Amino acid sequence: MKLGIALPTAGPSVSADVISTVAETAERIGLDSVWTFERLLSPTAGGQMNGRVVPLPDAYNSVFSPLEVLAFAAARTSRVTLGTSIVVALLHNPADLARRFATRDRLSGGRVVAGLGQGWMAQEFEAAGVPLSSRGPRFTEFIEALRAVWGPDPVSYEGGFYRIQPSNIGPKPVRAGGPPIIAGAASPGGIRRAAHLGLGLNRVWFGWEALEGSVQAFRAAAAEAGHDPATLPVVVRVNQFPAAEPTADGASPTGSPEQIAEAIPRLERIGVTELLWNFAEGPVEEQLPRLAELAGAPA
Repeated sequence: MKLGIALPTAGPSVSADVISTVAETAERIGLDSVWTFERLLSPTAGGQMNGRVVPLPDAYNSVFSPLEVLAFAAARTSRVTLGTSIVVALLHNPADLARRFATRDRLSGGRVVAGLGQGWMAQEFEAAGVPLSSRGPRFTEFIEALRAVWGPDPVSYEGGFYRIQPSNIGPKPVRAGGPPIIAGAASPGGIRRAAHLGLGLNRVWFGWEALEGSVQAFRAAAAEAGHDPATLPVVVRVNQFPAAEPTADGASPTGSPEQIAEAIPRLERIGVTELLWNFAEGPVEEQLPRLAELAGAPA
């Protein structure tokens, strides 16, 4: 089981020093990966999703740009994987985003993982000038166009939403075919789409039952589409920090380091390949020793 941490990129206390400290510590103590996420804006009235308002945390008022942070972290590390969990793909142009990921992959020696999602906040789509409708088909074409750009020149793509005239587009990523892609998906349709495209799955932890059901559906849909489910990564994001003391939930990704260790065999049986955690509110320096405990390394 791979273990990772979300870099502290949101909120007023974020700084280059804090990001650098976390990235360097993650590598030193033996974690496998560091991660960023994307939030284009934080509407003062809350995010609109399917006609309802979703309250947003104050930290979303300031969110560092994810790919720029990964480039910064790449310069301060040499081993850890550099992932996005997630970038809202449809707010971008596929040719430009493919080139930006490829650039970071080349600069980091092939350490990038491209975590992408369809997005959900109506105001972000409005600000980006992108229709909110047809997100599923648009996301499918986006992935196809992205892969085309990462492939041999001349690149071309012809779809209903995206078109790329025959062109040379570089740089190319380190690995043939490009970095691994994982899809942030929770709905049945989104999970099936990720599986049919041969992507990995990036799921948020909402308990054992939800995780087992979604991974089972993902693996079945992947096999149905002709993909080997065992080759597709399943990354679970835990939107809290490991507990300081054992919790009443028992063996779980949200428990103490000991309880997390107890939960890993069950997670592996389900098909999870990697766990990543968010920091809690407060100084990250106070939480780093617990991160080292989780990794089984000296603080």
